[in-house]
Amino acid sequence: MGGVSFLSTVPSFTNTTNHQHLTTLSSSSHRSAVIRCCKIDPQVSGESLSFNRRDVLTLAGTAVGMELIGNGFINHVGDAKAADLNQRRQRSELLSKIKLTLSSTIKSKPELVPSILKLALNDAMTYDKATKSGGANGSIRLSSELSRAENEGLSDGLGLIEELKKEIDSISKGGPISYADLIQLAGQSAVKSTFLASAIRKCGGNEEKGNLLYTAYGSAGQWGLFDRNFGRTDATEADPEGRVPQWGKATVQEMKDKFIAIGLGPRQLAVMSAFLGPDQVATEQLLATDPQVAPWVQKYQRSRETVSQTDYEVDLITAFTKLSCLGQQINFEAYTYPVERINLSKLKL
Repeated sequence: MGGVSFLSTVPSFTNTTNHQHLTTLSSSSHRSAVIRCCKIDPQVSGESLSFNRRDVLTLAGTAVGMELIGNGFINHVGDAKAADLNQRRQRSELLSKIKLTLSSTIKSKPELVPSILKLALNDAMTYDKATKSGGANGSIRLSSELSRAENEGLSDGLGLIEELKKEIDSISKGGPISYADLIQLAGQSAVKSTFLASAIRKCGGNEEKGNLLYTAYGSAGQWGLFDRNFGRTDATEADPEGRVPQWGKATVQEMKDKFIAIGLGPRQLAVMSAFLGPDQVATEQLLATDPQVAPWVQKYQRSRETVSQTDYEVDLITAFTKLSCLGQQINFEAYTYPVERINLSKLKL
């Protein structure tokens, strides 16, 4: 389609004919000039059409906009929107496959849930607010960091992550998944497995009824922001030592100090008790000795006794979502890939 120009629709203010005159009037009380176009017509005397500078700019802007439309600018905008939607679809499809893989694997190895939760926590806990360094960057996979005292017992969880990464990379059309993403997504799947296990217990161990209960009353719809933050970048070096406490040996005050240092607090410490060690009951008994943490521990214990345990699940998802993005600039185009265009001229109809 050829370009169509609409610039000719702007009224001309130049003296191009004998019947069109441009005069500029100035007023002693107003410094701003007024452009007046007067068309001399013997049949219409004394009538004029006035334009101030705002009118001229408005007309010019309208004309330029119409010119862009005529030259296919809108088509380029449409292409950009289509590309964006295509990227979202690609990321969503990969994320769905990753979740299915993680869910089935963790279900078959529930004994690794504590290790996976702590792996996700400790990888993110290296974040330093002052320097904006560390965080959920996958550095815990590096042997020099994994071998630290605070990460003792996490090698089995990481081994599972490495196995799953090979499987996921083989189906990803947009490049290999980062360890940073996979570790946090594994943590998400582990959290969901604890929610589902709780629902099954409340149904007397009946898995089918437990699934129905979790589907009806669970908090699956609260994971939207976590899922969008998909595109973390892997660190190439281990994060500095001394940033993560040994949770099993730390005092409650040391735990609180660490959570506060990364932008969380006593409430998030209480709700993330399952991440701090394999025995959540023992961990909560310790946390309940602190007057700032105790009310939150009690609140979440009461919530877990309800059918939906809404307060506990929603607050845990919120805290984990914030934790899982520390130190990261999410690449929202990660794992996307170009789609080959179909050459319609080569189709045989």
